Amino acid sequence: MKKLSARRRHPLAAVVVLLLALLFSGGLYAVFAPTSKAEADETAQSLTIEEGKKLYSVGCASCHGTGGQGTSDGPSLVGVGAAAVDFQVGTGRMPAATSQGPQVPKKKNIYSQAEIDQLATYIASLGAGPAVPTEEQYGPQGADIAKGGELFRTNCAQCHNFTGKGGALTHGKYAPTLEGVAPKHIYEAMETGPQNMPSFPETTLSEKNKKDIIAYLDAVNSSKSESPGGLELGGLGPVSEGLFGWIFGLGGLIAVAVWVAARTAKAKKS
Repeated sequence: MKKLSARRRHPLAAVVVLLLALLFSGGLYAVFAPTSKAEADETAQSLTIEEGKKLYSVGCASCHGTGGQGTSDGPSLVGVGAAAVDFQVGTGRMPAATSQGPQVPKKKNIYSQAEIDQLATYIASLGAGPAVPTEEQYGPQGADIAKGGELFRTNCAQCHNFTGKGGALTHGKYAPTLEGVAPKHIYEAMETGPQNMPSFPETTLSEKNKKDIIAYLDAVNSSKSESPGGLELGGLGPVSEGLFGWIFGLGGLIAVAVWVAARTAKAKKS
C-alpha cells in the first residue's frame, strides 16, 4: 500500500491525469462539435448536385445523354451553365415535347423552383458556364431607361420589334414576345442565347447594359397610356402598318374612284 500510495503521489501523476483529461475532452469535441461552415456548404452542394442528377436522369437524359454529352436528339449541356437551365426549364421550354417544330415554344413549367435550382447546380458541375443572375444584376435600381431603349433598338428590335412584341423569322421560326417575361429570364436569355437568339456576353453588353434594357422593356410593357402615335395596330411595326395601308387605304381610294366614275356615268346618261 505504501508503494501504491507513493506512485499516486508521483510528480508526473498530475501531468498524466491532465493529458488524459485533454484527450478525453478533445475526443468528445470532435464527435459532438458542429462542422465548419465550409464543410456544411460543401455537403449541401453535394446533396443538391445529387438530387439534380436524379431529376436529370428522369427528365433530360433521354435527349441530352446520361452525362450531358448530348445525342442526336439534343445538344450537349457541358458548359452551358446554370443560367441556361434556369431559363429553359423555368420558362417551360424544357423538357421539350416529343414532336418538335422549328423551335421550342414557351409553355407551362412542370418543375418547382427548388427542383430547377437542383438541375441547374448539377449541370453547372459538368462544366463552367453563365451563373444564374442575382436580383441586383437585373433589378431596376440604378437603371437608365433611355439608354436601355437605345441599346434595345440597336441590338434587339430587328427581331423582337421595338416594343418587344416579337416578330416572325425565317423557316417558321419567330422571336417571342417579351411581354410578361420575368426580368431574370430576359437577363439569362441575353447571357446564354437560347435557340435562334445570339448571346450577348459581357464583352458585347455589360451587366449595366442588360439592366438598362430590362428596365426599358418593363417601362414600355407596363405603360397604360395611349400610344402617342395613335392606333398602334398591336405595335408590330411597319409590316402590319403597311398591310393596313394597302388594304384599307388603297382599297378606300379604289372605292372612291369607282363611286366617282359611277356618278359621272349616271350624270352623262341623264
